Amino acid sequence: MPLEAAERSEAAAGGEPDPEGAPRDEALVIGVLALQGASSLHAAALRALGAEPVEVRTPEALAGVDAVVLPGGESTTISMLLEANDLFEPLAARLRDGLPAFGTCAGMILLAEQILDGRSDQRSFGAIDVDVRRNAFGRQVDSFEADLPIAGLDGGDFPAVFIRAPVIERAGPDVEVLATVDGLPVLCRQGAVLVAAFHPELSEDLRLHRLFLDHVSSPGPAAPGRTPSSD
Repeated sequence: MPLEAAERSEAAAGGEPDPEGAPRDEALVIGVLALQGASSLHAAALRALGAEPVEVRTPEALAGVDAVVLPGGESTTISMLLEANDLFEPLAARLRDGLPAFGTCAGMILLAEQILDGRSDQRSFGAIDVDVRRNAFGRQVDSFEADLPIAGLDGGDFPAVFIRAPVIERAGPDVEVLATVDGLPVLCRQGAVLVAAFHPELSEDLRLHRLFLDHVSSPGPAAPGRTPSSD
C-alpha cells in the first residue's frame, strides 16, 4: 500500500470490525479496540487468517474475546476514551490475567510500562516492560517505509510502514527484541504481548498477524502480570 494511502487510513476513523456477535465455530475471537483510529484493516487481516474480529468499545464486548489488538491512532485520545467508556480497568485486569495483546503504534504506547513524554494524566497498561517516546521518528511528513528483518519470521524482510512512529528507548531484560531501526527496537515481545512501532495492517503481508494468532492458539508461559502506570 502506498504511504499516502496509508496515511489517509491512519487518520480515518470510519470502517470498523464486525459488530459483536456469534463467532464462527472454533474461530479465535479477537477483539479490536475500536474507540479511535483505523481498526478495520486489523480486522480484515485477522478475518483473512480465519479469526473472528469483534469491535471492543465496552467491557461487555471485551469479556468474550480470546485476545485483543490495540491499533494505531492518537494515544492520548485513546487513553481518555478508555476511561470515558469505563474500559481501562477491565482491560487492565484481563491483561494482568494474561490476555494476549498486539499493540501497533499508539497501541504499543498504551501497552508500555512508561510513556516518557506523555501527558501528566495519560495512563498506560504496563503490560510489557518497555519505555516509549511518542512520535520519536518525526511528524507525519517524516513517515517512511522500511524492509525489516524480523527475528524468527520466515519469508524475508517485512514491509513496515512508520507514521509518526513511537520508539522504544528501554526494553527490560525479559523483553525479546525482534526488529530494530537505527539500533532502536521497533518490534518486541514479552510473554503474551507483542508490540510494533509501525503499522503491519497497512501492508498486504499477514505474517505478523499470523505470528500473533499462532501465539494465541499455542500460548507459552505468560509474563507476570504488571501494574498499570500513570505518568
